[in-house]
Amino acid sequence: MTALLPVAEPRRLDQTLPDGTRLAADLWRPAVPGRFPVLLMRQPYGRRIASTLVFAHPAWYAARGYLVVVQDVRGTGDSGGQFRLFATEEEDGAAAVAWAADLPGADGQVAMYGFSYQAVTQFLALAGGAKLGALAPVMAGWDLRTDWAWEGGAFPLAGNLSWGAQMGWLRARHEGDQPAAEAFEAAARALPLTTPARALPEVMRRHGAHSHYPDWLAHPGPDPYWEAIAPASRLAAHPLDVPMLHVGGWYDTMLMGTLSGHAAATARGTAEQRLVVGPWTHLPWGRRVGAVDFGPEAVSPIDRLQLAWFDRHLKGQGEAQPALSLFDLGAHRWHHLLAWPARQDTPLWLESDGLAASGGGGRLVAEPGPAGVQHWVHDPWRPVPSLGGHHGAPGGMQDRSAVDDRADVACFTGAPLAAPLFLCGPVTAELWAEADQPSFDLSVVLSMVAPDGRAWNLTQGHLRCDAAKGGPRRVAMRALCATIPAGHALRLSVAGAAFPAFAVNPGTGTPPLAATAGEERIITLALRQGGATPSCVMLPVVPAGAVSP
Repeated sequence: MTALLPVAEPRRLDQTLPDGTRLAADLWRPAVPGRFPVLLMRQPYGRRIASTLVFAHPAWYAARGYLVVVQDVRGTGDSGGQFRLFATEEEDGAAAVAWAADLPGADGQVAMYGFSYQAVTQFLALAGGAKLGALAPVMAGWDLRTDWAWEGGAFPLAGNLSWGAQMGWLRARHEGDQPAAEAFEAAARALPLTTPARALPEVMRRHGAHSHYPDWLAHPGPDPYWEAIAPASRLAAHPLDVPMLHVGGWYDTMLMGTLSGHAAATARGTAEQRLVVGPWTHLPWGRRVGAVDFGPEAVSPIDRLQLAWFDRHLKGQGEAQPALSLFDLGAHRWHHLLAWPARQDTPLWLESDGLAASGGGGRLVAEPGPAGVQHWVHDPWRPVPSLGGHHGAPGGMQDRSAVDDRADVACFTGAPLAAPLFLCGPVTAELWAEADQPSFDLSVVLSMVAPDGRAWNLTQGHLRCDAAKGGPRRVAMRALCATIPAGHALRLSVAGAAFPAFAVNPGTGTPPLAATAGEERIITLALRQGGATPSCVMLPVVPAGAVSP
């Protein structure tokens, strides 16, 4: 093991942008003579936090031969200017990279690291023309609208409101608006999820100018608002020829952004790309995710992987690692692969005796059966609760058998498996669903059911539906990697709500921005199966032996 270097006390640095705005940063550096590569993190939460919720302290990286710079983005912490979500990160990020490359003791090479907001700042700095030796975007939004702010046309209420209140609090404090800061803090501690205005509570009506939340709520579809800030659009004309270590979690809210960013960089550049997906939620990253202990292999290796990545691309040290490292949610181990394994998209068909929502009469079968229909009722007074997954609280892998016992959840369960089944890739559900109101939601969860009856959620999707549009409803579920053990069964659960993860659909077609409690309607849903309307779930089945154990 290489001897660790002594680390100097952190030193504050100020950067002056071309428009005169001053940005504050802290520098950790080895307390020895020499020139070192720079690791730059740009974030809005207070630079001394430095993403230590998930990463090692900056001093850990400095002791291993790096200058580590953590900067408050414009309008946050001790930096000047006005904070606007992602709006200035291209220009500011590119300027910060050039500034960091010229710091005393720097060798001219700069890499960026950070997760969540700090991951997006990396992509946007690249879009601004930054000269970067490597990136490590962890749990990053890519499209932003579809992989973060909205899902399937539905608004993720609890998560968006929580983060919207936090960002409003940060900006209100920075701008000296104490009443707004206090209101945002109170809202963040006890989310106002059941106000008459539903998705637009009073704190956002009164103080929303400090937060991005009203903007996100007001822009459900693709438009210039998203194009101006989303890495997918800002980097559309870039070749993406920068080595990137992409890190995600199967239960992270931004998993699909991580996968999309990795796919784009792989397709549009020649630089080395690596993807690592663990079993984690957005944070923390440990062996226990939700109600399941995934074992010692699930403990985060990310600091060591990042160090190896930067050593390889900034210092020319170390060998190439497998292009993909995917954690298996069923086998509780990593698969290290050169590429995504070849899969056979395999349907399991829904079948019921009409009692899938109240008597266990729903089945997953290998061939579509005769025509049938399952009816159940969504009551907005008692919506189906969200549990587990990427938007549930608690999140991660949970036993959802009690939720599946509700009479407003239609469950379709397969026979116990005679042999293990390896699933790796995206999951979709094709559901012939109807309702007696103009609009309705479909919340769909794929679980593995243990012999003792516990139902462990694997992946999920949510879709807001226009009842006037016919045909099957395609619910895009999230990718997964899981070996389903022999003796376990697969289950697809379908509900009309997942509250408070998603705003309840009032049934009227009113968008979440304007929906109120007084207009919410009881909705009768009908799910057709078999015959000319065969509903199914499409599974990414990897043939036995295709991946080494």
